[in-house]
Amino acid sequence: MQHCVETVSSPIRATLTLMSLVLLIIAIVFAALAALLHVYIFLMESVLWMRPSTWKRFGLTSQEDAATMRPMALNQGFYNLFLAVGIFVAFFLLPHPGLHAAGVMLLLFCCASMLAAALVLIISNPKLARAALTQGVFPLIAVISLAILGVTIAAKLA
Repeated sequence: MQHCVETVSSPIRATLTLMSLVLLIIAIVFAALAALLHVYIFLMESVLWMRPSTWKRFGLTSQEDAATMRPMALNQGFYNLFLAVGIFVAFFLLPHPGLHAAGVMLLLFCCASMLAAALVLIISNPKLARAALTQGVFPLIAVISLAILGVTIAAKLA
């Protein structure tokens, strides 16, 4: 009887393992897209901020306003960069068996932080919904994939 239970659960475990791999790949792809977007945002906010074409994208109307907002934009840009770097560090941790769980958690933390920032943006200023969606969709897909991955792993362990 024990052998029958193992035979039935073996294909299920194989399916769950394949699902886990697919979900992890989806999370990695969308986390990478989120990280690249946040590096781009860093460049705009911290490197290219004083260019009129940049500060106008953020709704400013004068060079003086851009100069006034520059310290805040610089700081915000670095927040975006640090979250992107966290995702890239997670990518280095994921392939190592002893560090895989840490990589998944770092990926989840960084993507959830990006998603939370997008939610704060849309709640604080609904007129910025497009910007919030732009910065939030990729990490949202990664977070959902990682959440389903967690459920899949829990099912595999049961």
